[in-house]
Amino acid sequence: MLANKQITKSISLEDYGIFNAQVHYQLSPEELHQITIENGQGVEASSGALAVNTGEFTGRSPKDRFLVEDDETKDRVWWGDINIPFDSEKFDDLYEKVVDYLSEKEVFVRDAYACSDENYRLNIRVVNEYPWSNLFVYNMFLRPEESELKNFKEDWVVINAPGFKADPSRDGTRQANFSILNFTKKIALIGGSGYTGEIKKGIFSALNFILPVHKNTLPMHCSANIGKNNDTAIFFGLSGTGKTTLSADPKRKLIGDDEHGWTKENTIFNFEGGCYAKVVNLTEENEPDIFRAIKPGAILENVILGENGDVDFENTTITPNTRVSYPIYHIDNIAVPSVGKNPENIFFLTADAFGVLPPISKLNPGQAAYHFISGYTAKVAGTEAGIDEPTPNFSACFGAPFMPLHPTEYGEMLSKKMKENKVNVWLVNTGWTGGAYGTGSRMKLKYTRAMIDAALDGKLQDVAYAKHPLFGLEMPTECENVPSEVLNPRQTWKDKDAYDAKALHLAKTFNENFKKFAESANEEILNGGPII
Repeated sequence: MLANKQITKSISLEDYGIFNAQVHYQLSPEELHQITIENGQGVEASSGALAVNTGEFTGRSPKDRFLVEDDETKDRVWWGDINIPFDSEKFDDLYEKVVDYLSEKEVFVRDAYACSDENYRLNIRVVNEYPWSNLFVYNMFLRPEESELKNFKEDWVVINAPGFKADPSRDGTRQANFSILNFTKKIALIGGSGYTGEIKKGIFSALNFILPVHKNTLPMHCSANIGKNNDTAIFFGLSGTGKTTLSADPKRKLIGDDEHGWTKENTIFNFEGGCYAKVVNLTEENEPDIFRAIKPGAILENVILGENGDVDFENTTITPNTRVSYPIYHIDNIAVPSVGKNPENIFFLTADAFGVLPPISKLNPGQAAYHFISGYTAKVAGTEAGIDEPTPNFSACFGAPFMPLHPTEYGEMLSKKMKENKVNVWLVNTGWTGGAYGTGSRMKLKYTRAMIDAALDGKLQDVAYAKHPLFGLEMPTECENVPSEVLNPRQTWKDKDAYDAKALHLAKTFNENFKKFAESANEEILNGGPII
């Protein structure tokens, strides 16, 4: 681990077309922290963490993410609104402009890698315009030992130039910012945006193509932990469903909180070496691991600090997408290395604001693939004037913006692995019970934890189940430390006819959303959806 000293190795960037740059290679977190402050690009919070403002962009810009269309990608990528094609010649021209922009500048270079299973390791060289972006790379990717750097050979290069603005009329971009993956040249080219998540998600998107196509490995947008009996649990879920909260279990060691691979050898490995967590409304009581990880070495993004340097976590003046990145070793209860075996349980987390889905239900392989491809949760109503109903939100494979292949390819891989390994898959509703948002109430966290504990401990294997009449989901009729009436959502509604109407509405929404996948889905997956 590279902690407090700079590696005394000089490197040239001329092979990338960057000439006469002042290259800072493999600086320590302390050095990058200090340079950022000296350059006036950040300040130190009272916790000792570095606080920066990412500028115009405080989140990813999905419509400005492109994949170069060439012989490697043209017949494999699922092209459309998510995977937008980019001309290879336009890429070459834009690349030349970016490296020319970085020439003769001060730049920060870091060698790192992704994938904690050494059999799947992807070496990455990142060239950053800003020191704090380079600190983010230190935090988020895996850190080579000093001895490994002597003969380090990169598989992919990330060129990150937030200050460079593209000319859409000439460069083929939509606007001045862009994030482009070139799978033939193995380059991620990022410009016009200081949002660090573009770096992280660029490599995640690359792995979501590389691993299934070339390594027969399923990439997953999920968290994972491991129990005392070496049983691994996987948690899928979109923002606000409880993925980070529920995978942080004092009885189990954290493998990782966001991106993993499931290998043909049946291991689960973390892609990353750190965590990138939302901090809006963060409290030590509700998220103790994240709160305590905010210390020297961590980077806070777009937060508001008080006069004494304390973070106002409730303040969303800049953005509600306030973030912190930190190396995974800022968390105490972690698996080392970040690898697990024997996956036994998978949890699909959804915050169903319609109050329709059961708090926990067991899925067969077809249902598992169907719900995985659907990637459902709901946006809560009331965020805008005049909106009275929750809004369904579907993101294929619980990570559509990062999936270059057709979602059914990932879904079929999951279904196959589930069958081969006899893995239990559970749909867990952390959303509303007793009615939809505005009438019912949010499922109590203690009940959700009790249901997940029961599933992990095998206590739901021998209980009786009832089938949901529309969704076909198997609902346990009893669970330790959970009132039995909570387990069947219809029973929690005072107006049963209103529940039936809302359930029918949601089932139709699922089926309508799945139409775009139907042609590529097999019969088993198609039978996994609601039956109306």
